[in-house]
Parts: sequence; structure tokens; C-alpha cells
Amino acid sequence: MALEPDLKSDCIEKQEVHVEYFVNEQSIKERLHLYFIKNQRSTLRIRLINCFFKLLTVVLYLVRAIADDEPKAAGKHCFNIVADSCKSTAEKCIYWPAILCVDREDWMYGLQCALAIINLLQVLLLLFLNYKGNILQQIMSVSMVLEAITSIPFVITIVYPPSHDLFVPVFLNCWLAKELLENLFNDLHRVMQRHHSALTQQVFILIVTILCLIITCACGIHHLERAGQSDMSVFEALYFTVVTFSTVGYGDIKVEIWPSQLFVILMIAAALVVLPVQMEKMALLLIEKQKQGGTYSNHRARTEKHVVVCASMLHYDLVNDFLNEFYAHAHLQDFFVVLLTPCELEPTVKWLLQVPLWSQRVIYIQGSALKDIDLVRCRMDQAEACFILSPRNKMDRIEAALLKNWKRKKRLSEKLESIINRSYRDRADQQTILRTWAVKDFAPNIPLYVQIMKPENKFHVQFADHVVCEDEFKYALLANNCLCPATSTFVTLLIHTSRGVEGETASSQWQKIYGRCSGNEIYHIQLKQSQFFGEYEGKSFTFATFNAHKKYGVSLIGIKRQDCNADLQLNPGPKHILKDTDTCYYMNITKEEYSAFILAHPREEKEKLEKKDSKSSSPTVGDPNVSKLESAICSVGTLALEMHHYGPNNSTGESPEKQRTEPTGQENPGNATYHFDDDVESHFSYDLDHDDDDDSNSGGGTLPIEMREQNNHPTYERSTLQVPSGDRHLLMPPPAGEENVSSDAPPIGARRQRRPSIMPVSEMIMADNSPLRDHKPLYAHKEVQDESEDTWEEGEKWTKGYPPVMPYIGYSPMMCHLLETPKPHCCLELDKPCDHKSWTHAGEYNWPNNNIIIAAEYAAQGMVNFIVPLRAHFRPKHTLKPIIIMVEKSVDNNFLECISSFPMVYFMIGLLESLDDLLRAGMLQSDTVVVVDRESSKLAEEDYMADANQIVAVQTMFRLFPSTTIITELTHAANMRFMQFRAKDFYALRMAEKQKLEKEKGSNISYMFRLPFAAGNVFSASMLDTMLYQSFVKDYAISIVRLLLGLDQATNSGYLCELPITPEDLWIRTYGRLYQKLCSTSHEIPIGIYRTVGQADNKSECSLPMEDDDSLQGFSGERKELANMVRIKMKKLDLPEEEYDSEVSDKRNKISYVIINPSFDMKLEVDDIIYLIKPAGGPKTPSPMPPRRKFSSRRKTTHQRFRAEPQGSNVDTKL
Repeated sequence: MALEPDLKSDCIEKQEVHVEYFVNEQSIKERLHLYFIKNQRSTLRIRLINCFFKLLTVVLYLVRAIADDEPKAAGKHCFNIVADSCKSTAEKCIYWPAILCVDREDWMYGLQCALAIINLLQVLLLLFLNYKGNILQQIMSVSMVLEAITSIPFVITIVYPPSHDLFVPVFLNCWLAKELLENLFNDLHRVMQRHHSALTQQVFILIVTILCLIITCACGIHHLERAGQSDMSVFEALYFTVVTFSTVGYGDIKVEIWPSQLFVILMIAAALVVLPVQMEKMALLLIEKQKQGGTYSNHRARTEKHVVVCASMLHYDLVNDFLNEFYAHAHLQDFFVVLLTPCELEPTVKWLLQVPLWSQRVIYIQGSALKDIDLVRCRMDQAEACFILSPRNKMDRIEAALLKNWKRKKRLSEKLESIINRSYRDRADQQTILRTWAVKDFAPNIPLYVQIMKPENKFHVQFADHVVCEDEFKYALLANNCLCPATSTFVTLLIHTSRGVEGETASSQWQKIYGRCSGNEIYHIQLKQSQFFGEYEGKSFTFATFNAHKKYGVSLIGIKRQDCNADLQLNPGPKHILKDTDTCYYMNITKEEYSAFILAHPREEKEKLEKKDSKSSSPTVGDPNVSKLESAICSVGTLALEMHHYGPNNSTGESPEKQRTEPTGQENPGNATYHFDDDVESHFSYDLDHDDDDDSNSGGGTLPIEMREQNNHPTYERSTLQVPSGDRHLLMPPPAGEENVSSDAPPIGARRQRRPSIMPVSEMIMADNSPLRDHKPLYAHKEVQDESEDTWEEGEKWTKGYPPVMPYIGYSPMMCHLLETPKPHCCLELDKPCDHKSWTHAGEYNWPNNNIIIAAEYAAQGMVNFIVPLRAHFRPKHTLKPIIIMVEKSVDNNFLECISSFPMVYFMIGLLESLDDLLRAGMLQSDTVVVVDRESSKLAEEDYMADANQIVAVQTMFRLFPSTTIITELTHAANMRFMQFRAKDFYALRMAEKQKLEKEKGSNISYMFRLPFAAGNVFSASMLDTMLYQSFVKDYAISIVRLLLGLDQATNSGYLCELPITPEDLWIRTYGRLYQKLCSTSHEIPIGIYRTVGQADNKSECSLPMEDDDSLQGFSGERKELANMVRIKMKKLDLPEEEYDSEVSDKRNKISYVIINPSFDMKLEVDDIIYLIKPAGGPKTPSPMPPRRKFSSRRKTTHQRFRAEPQGSNVDTKL
């Protein structure tokens, strides 16, 4: 029983049968079919040989035709035909034997017969192999008929010898060769596994068709004309054919007999049939190729450099901005730009790419970044970089049409509409994320530059080399605009490439300054390679930045160590000692490599030559008789000499801003008299006497200077010393004993008083780490208030820390002011009373400071980046302003959780167009209103109409509340000309002409002279695109902007703040002296000025008044009507009517603009606001010029609690 299974298995093994499987049958037909048809390589070889035979027969025919010199002798051996003479010489006789017979050599005859037999056998073999039951259809094909005409007659001549010289139209084999060439293209594609352009193949076929027509017509005419009286050569026949087909028809050569004429007619008819068919095919392929774009060739990719731009849709503004910014750099002129998009180009973009400036450098490819074949077409793996951009201005046309149709039929709820609008931005980000992943998978080593819309989607593309999140930068810029006016304009000009020549032909001074300084950009260079900063190796950062600005006009703003993990630091402070391996980041009109260094300025040489004749016998600084102390004082670069003013009441009659004060040098004891020649126009003398009361404790080496009396004649007149431009801050007192004594001089014995001086900037920080301070700071009598006592709301305790709730993944937490206990969600809604409060509008909260309103369509998670800069930890608590977020849609709980920990942050549901909602939101208590772009505006049929809603709403607020600053975000930067529009503002119209002129000159930022943009009242997110483009050349551009705006924090890196200039501060006089004072005391670095000038300051523009529809002298009828409407609404809402300020602000007639990196000797003016980079963890000393605490005149309540401001504040609270 146990052996039975084994026996069964043995039986099964014996019954097994070996079976062979054949892929192809072993019959002769199948083997021939495999060799001639199925096998690609053998088929290709056979067709190549066959094509060679066809072309050889044509060549043999041409050789025989050229060698045939006696056509009349042809046929004497063919069919025994004898030549007959014509009956009449006037009659065109036709010698028919010359048409029927030809004279060919025996060797040629044998070769032609052999080729004919081979071709005929091959055709018959293929006919047998391809036979599928319908042989008549194969026999009647064009190729079979031609094969029979060119091969069978030779076989007949072999069978019937008298027909040895029979004419055979062998030249028709060119058409068979054409057909074989078409098949060869397909075989080559299959064998070589390469996809060549169909257009290239069609062009080749068209060319071959034309050649076949020319060869056929020329050979036929030549053969038929053999029977006529004139002997036409082959070349003449070819010439006649080309002239005839080209419709020129010179008439110098013509056919004479009717068979030739008939043949020409038939060939022209055939050409009219064949050529249009081929042309139509090629035209269709051209149209399709234009739609799909071209292909970046592999050869060009190996020899040239290129970048790829991927986007869902390519709009004119996007492409134009990218190309202008990308090719603005000199070393990128040889790069190619490949545009990859799945959509067909708009007509405007097609027109743009046909401009000669771009047509040779920009290649458009229609395809998807998710398809490897399209990535191969643009040679993504060989590209230098890939820019992946998100669609901003358009929604899908189908979705937009459906949404508009639903809204028209009122079948779409507000909640669903909000979801659709939000999902539009989500879908745009999702497409960007997939493109980024696809490119990273296809080409892992290519640098990626990604633009994302919403911050919560940013972490998906964190692996990219550079990422710009629109909402992050947008809200951070808008927040900084509320603190530092025109921060958006400052950053926009800084990240745009400009030559600095905008406005150079303007007649207005502010346009010249504004346009010239707009050319400043951020550059970098290693310290040891720099002539700007190389001499400051081993010295402090603040010393280097001040002296580099004074000497070269460049502003050193940041540094980066060579360490691998080192971060870029803005203004690291005096503790940072420069090393030769440090990378310096500076602002200048051009980079150092393109700068020319002039040792002696021509103006200085001219001044020295003019002063040679006026030299006196007094010893000079270079004289050996002068003491070493004199030489030391005159050689110190940061030496500052102060002049005196007389008496406490300023009896000289000069205004404080006219009185000159100068930096001081190091303190020197004793009395001495010094005389300066060469650089001093008039001699003077002074002594070094200390005033025990005022100067004995002057810190920082202050050098007091007093005027001496010579010959018992006191002198109080002061004159300005003319010195070279490089040392303009070294201005000396006038000489004693000067003949020109001021008539306003005070009486003898008047009390002399010294104003505070400017200390030199230290090369190294002091050993005890104590900050340098002025002996008499500007606001020394101000008391610093303890911040711990500065609480505003009872029961609310504040602290400093990081937000407890992360708004989105990838958020960089920033330290800011927080509430120890987050507010309940019910208390966050401004106008809804709850168990904890009973207030219904902003006026009832009675905040000490004016509030900030931000109006948006919905509450986005990115709004946290708007709140954090306004609640930054370094801002004094009493300067913080309430924030009201007014949205149209309901707010989700996630957003409420994020904002509940911030003090004085509220939200409300309201419309920007509703006056009631604006009044409840605190429009009367607000000094700044920020209007964010609406997502639903993308439904506009016309692209540039997307901003219509915001523009009209802002214009309404502009007319109703003329004293409020309104900052608006627009979709299209071109629409900023409609902001705060006034029909009678002739100056604004002049600026419109200025914009057109700058655009014609090729400026990339022609809109910069628009008054709303210059003042920082308008912003477009599209302006940030250039930051991503510039990062290809300047990989630090994004990092610097993020540090400036407070989006990132780096160790020992500073932050942006502001400093207003008051009338009491004008003693500082120039920007360079302010630079020195800030660097020597608080270690802050000024980087720009926000200046406001009146129309009267522009002398050349006085003929163009800035008029308004409202009269500034009183109320117009329309003005009264608007004021009454607002007061009625206020009465309805129980708001005090006296809080409404209906007067038109005088700021409408003023011009505000930004000056980036001003010159060292630029004079300061009242109400200038200085942009500063304050060092992190800097000295806790008062700022030299703290802002003054002011409240708006529109606040009429009597319960305001005024507080003294700490001197260390750098926050502008001038409301």
C-alpha cells in the first residue's frame, strides 16, 4: 500500500511529452514574410537597397539622355524604321522614331535590364507575400503600375531583340524612390526608437515631390523635343521646367511640337493637384506645431544654457515681467528660456514672443510637467533651473462660467461660493505641488524655484531650493506698511532690477532723487575680494558700515560667516568683527565689480587749484612746524568738531536747523591755536578750553571748541568751510578777527552754550561691553516708563512668547506679545456682545491708540503674518494698536484659536461697501485701513476688471474719510492709476505721461512714479514675482526680505524699524551725520528715507496744481452732503458726531516717496521717516531720536490715558 503513490508518479513521468513552441511558422512563405516585412532591420536594409536601385536607374537615364547627340539616328535599328524628310520646311514636322526609340550602349542596356528584372522580381515577391485574397486591388495600385511601366518593357526587349532600342520612361522610378523614402522614415523611427518631428518629415516629402515633378517634366520635355526641329538639351529642359513652374515664363526657350506642349499641360495639371495636397498637410502640421510649441534640441542643450518655466497659464504680464527681470542681468544674456504650459498661448503672448528681442531666446512648448515626454522635449534634466509658477489672476473658464450662472440663478449659497473661491487657490497650489514633485522625480539635481499661494501648502515643497509663499509675504508687507510707511514700495524697488536712470530727465527734484535711488539693489561680495570693505577686516560691523557709506556711498546691511551652518545676519551689531572670509551684503546702484574707483575727484582738484592763490603764510597741516596733535586731529576720518551757539534764547536769530554743528574728535587737554591752509579758505584760531559745567563729563571724547578774542575784538560770525566732498562732515569754525562780522552778533559777554556733539564710531566694542552714549541726548529729559506697569485692560495680563497655536504646518514661530490666558471665542467678535462684554462697536472700547482695520473676503490662515509683526516682542506695549479683521464670510474655529492669544485682536463680519459696517469697525478711530484682494474678483470676464470692486470701495472711503490712510492690494499693478482718483488732479495726469515715457524707454518699473505707489498706498502681489526671479542670480534675496519683514529670525540678526525726524532733530542736518550718530550710540543702520514734500517744494511743477473735487477753503455742496450722510449713520448707531472729521486733509496735496540708500550729504527734513535696521539684542539705551507720543485730533473722548514713552522706542506712534 505504501508503494502505490510512487508507482503512480512513475507512470505519470513516462506519459510526459516534450512540446516545442514556435513563435513563427517554419514554412518558406512565413520565413520570407519575416525577412522582408516583419523584421524591422532586414526590411530597412532591403528598402535601402531597393531605393538605391531606383535612383540608379534614374541616373543611368540621365547619362544616356546627355550622351544622346543624334536623336534622328535613333530607331534605325529599332523596328527597321527609316527616317523620312518633312514634306515642307514651313510645317512643324515630327520625327516619331525619335520618340519611340533611343540609342543606348550595350553595357547600359545590360545594366538597365538587370535592374529591371531585380525590381520586377522583388515586386512580384512582395505581391505574393502580401496577398490576402484581393489581387486586383494590389495590381491596380499606382506603385504597381509604375513598376510595370519601367520594368516590363526591358523584359520584352530581351524576348524580342528588334526592340532593343525601345524607349522606356525609366525616369518615372523617381516616384517609386519617393515612396520608398517615406517608408524609410517610418522604419528609421522604429529601429532607432526616436520620435522625429512630423513637420520635418512632411517638409522633406514636399521637397522630394517637387524634385520628382521637375525631373519628370524635364526628362519628358527633353525626350519629346527630340522629334522636333530644335535640339533641346537636358539642361535647357530643366531650365524651361523651373521657369514654367515658377510662373515666370521668360519665353527664351519654348516647346515647338504639340506632343511636348500637351505634356507640359498635363504636368502643370498634375502639379496643381499634387502640390496643394502636400502643402495642405504641411500647413496643418504647422498650425499644430504652433499650438504645441517647439522642442529644445539635445544638441542645443549640450552647448547652450537654458531655464524652464512651468505654469498652468502664461499671461502677458507674467511672461513679460519674467523676461525683463531675467535678462536684466548681463551674464544671463546667452541663456535660453523654455516656457512649458499645458494651455495654448494667448494672442498677446504670441505677439510678445515674436518680438525680435525674445524670438531667438524664448522657446514655447505646449505640454505637461507631469509627462516625461514633455520634460524630455524641454531637456529638463539638462536645465540650469526650473521656475514653477502658480496661476494668480484666473480661474478655470468652465468653473467661472458655472459659478457665474449659479449666481445669476441665485442657486449658489454664500457658503458654497466661499468654498469654491478658496478651493480655487487650493487647486492652484495642488497643481504646483504635483509639478514640483514631477520635476524633482525626473531631474533630482535641478534647482527648483517654486511659487506657492497659501502658506499651509508650503511644507509640501520645502525641499525646493527657493520657495516664495504669496500670502506670507503679502500680509507681512501690509503689516509693515502700517508701521513703516511705504515698506511695500521700498521692498518692491529693492528687488527690481533698475538702472537708476528713471526720472533723470524730469524737471521735478523729487523725481530725480526718487528715480536715481530706485536703482539701488542688494549685492554680495567676499570681504577679502572687496575694495569697499576689505580695509575694515578685524574691525566692528558698525564701523565698517558707516565708513563704507561715507567713503563709497554703499550701505553694508548684512554679513554671513563662511561656516556651513551660518545664517545670514542683518546688522549683527558692533560685537561682530569682520573676517576676510565673511560675505558682505550691501546696497548700491551697481555691484562693486562694475564700479570704477576714482582716486581724486575732479571737483576737488579744481577747488585746490583755486585755493593756491589765496594761501597765506600760516603753517599748514603738512608743515613740519605744526605739532603732531594738529596733524592727528585733521587726519581722523570720523573727527567731529562742534560749533557754539550763543545764549539760551539763540540771540543770533538763526533757526535751529540753520545752526551748524559738527562731529567731534578725541578730547585733547590744554590750550592751543591752530591754523589750517590749503583746504580752508579763511584762517581761524580756536582754543581747547573745557567748560566745567557742560563739558567735563562729555562722554565719548567730545572736543569742545570755543572762539578766542583777538585784538580785543570778539567775533561771533560763523562761516562754512569748503572741503572736499569726501570729508564734508569736518566743518570748522570761522577764524577770529575776520573782517566780515555779522550784524546780528550778540553783545560782548553773551553767554556761550554748546549743543550735543556726535561721537566717532568705535572700531571695536569696548571691553566692558558698555554702550557709548551722548553726553546730551536729544530727549534726555524724557522719563523711561516701566513696561510692566503698562497694562491697558483690566483682568488681562500680557506676556512675551511664541504663539501657542500653530496656524499651519511649516510656520516659523516669532516671539511676540501674548495674553497669558487666551480670550474666549465670543469675546473676539467686535460688534457682538457676550457674557464678558457689552460693546457693540469699536468706539466703546476706548482704546488709547488708534486702530488698524484689515478688510478681506475671508479669514485666511496667512493673516497671522499680518498680526505677528504688529505684536512683535521688541515693540513697546503702549505703542501697540488694536487690530480689527473685517471679513465677508464666517470665520472658522481654527482661525479663532490662532488669534485668541494675541492682545487687542478682533474680527467682525461686514462688507467693505457698507458704511454701517465701517463705522462699527472703528473707521473713525482708525488711522490705517488695509484692503486685501478679493478672490471672487477672478470671475470678471475682462482680466483687468478683477480689481473693480476694491477700487470703487476704496474710492468711496477716500471721499467719506479723507484723513484715513488706505492701503490697497490689487490683482493687477496697472490698475494702481485708479487709486484715489481725482479728475482735476493735473499733477497725477502729468505722472501718467511720465509712466508712458518711462515705459517707452524700457523701464521694468514704469509705474514707480504713480503717486499712490510712491507713497506706499497701493500694493500688488505680482510685484513679488521678481524676488523669485532674482533669486536665480541672488540666492540670498528671499532670505534678506524675510528677515527684513520679520518672517524669519536668525541669531544676532536685526530687524526693520522706523525713526521719525522732528523739528528738534534738524540740528543733525544731514543723513551722513545721522548715520554716524546711530552707529555710534544705538548701533542702528539707516537704509532709507520716507519723505513727504508739499507741492510748493516742486518749483518746476507749480503750473500743475494738485486740485481736488472738494474745495480746501470750505465745504462744497457734495462735501456737505457726504458729511451729513455719515453723521446720520453715526446718529443711528449712537456714535458721537463730533468724532467725525469731515475736513479734507492737507496730505492730499503732498507727495510722499521713498529714497533708498541716500547720499551721505543729503539734508534731512521735518517729518522724514528713517528706515532702520536695529540690531538684535542691541544696547538698551535710549534711541538718539525717539518718536513723540501723539494722538489723533479725531479722538474726542476725555478718558484717554496718556503715557510717557520710553526713550528706547523706535516705533512711530505719530497718529
